[in-house]
Amino acid sequence: MAKNTESNVYTVLFATGMVLIVGTLLAFVSSSLKDKIAENKRIEKQQNILYAMGVNDNEEGSVNFVPKNKVAEEFSKYITKQFVITGMKAVEDNKAYLIDLKKEAAAAKDPNYKRRLPLFIGEKDNQEYYIIPVRGKGLWDAIWGYVALDKKLVIKGVYFDHAGETPGLGSNIKERFFMDDFEGEHIMNGDIFIGVTAAKGNADPKNLNKTDFKVDAIAGATITGDGLSAMLKKDLAMYIPYLKTLKQ
Repeated sequence: MAKNTESNVYTVLFATGMVLIVGTLLAFVSSSLKDKIAENKRIEKQQNILYAMGVNDNEEGSVNFVPKNKVAEEFSKYITKQFVITGMKAVEDNKAYLIDLKKEAAAAKDPNYKRRLPLFIGEKDNQEYYIIPVRGKGLWDAIWGYVALDKKLVIKGVYFDHAGETPGLGSNIKERFFMDDFEGEHIMNGDIFIGVTAAKGNADPKNLNKTDFKVDAIAGATITGDGLSAMLKKDLAMYIPYLKTLKQ
């Protein structure tokens, strides 16, 4: 009887030890993965921000980001300042790029919450850029991106991406033929904010008119285009009051 009791004790101790070992290993793996995921998100965001302001490795017709092993250095070189805007107040914060737009939008449903808006100031070829993150809803899931403006609030470049738009249709918002159309587009009519619409049946197929506040929509992707247009109007509008102060 005593031997059985002793054996049971050893069995329990062994099982407890294994549980502790497995738990420790899982915690270690989870922590390692969390750090890796966070690092990948940082790299992706920095690549996208740089892409919008024209810092990329594009070749004709291609979309090529700054390489992962160079992006931190290039980000420090070209992004001169980062701000977090709340209302009309802007505070410099070198971690503004880590702000989660989805969480901020959810928190802003509380009327007492002051939404934080990240803004990036870039400089390239002696020209200053204001890079704004945007997020919206496509046909199937989230869409997002970055819009780079010059001091006159004219678009100098964009980058768009999606979580699950239809391949060959809505997914084309991240293709060069679509994104390049935004370069040079005006979003202001004098002092009034208009935005840019992905317009079906636009009478400017070569996109020569940069003051019509329109680019050609992607054929067969009406809902994605409408979502992108709404995203640009909604999110850019939040920055306009502060950006106007920078023009004065």
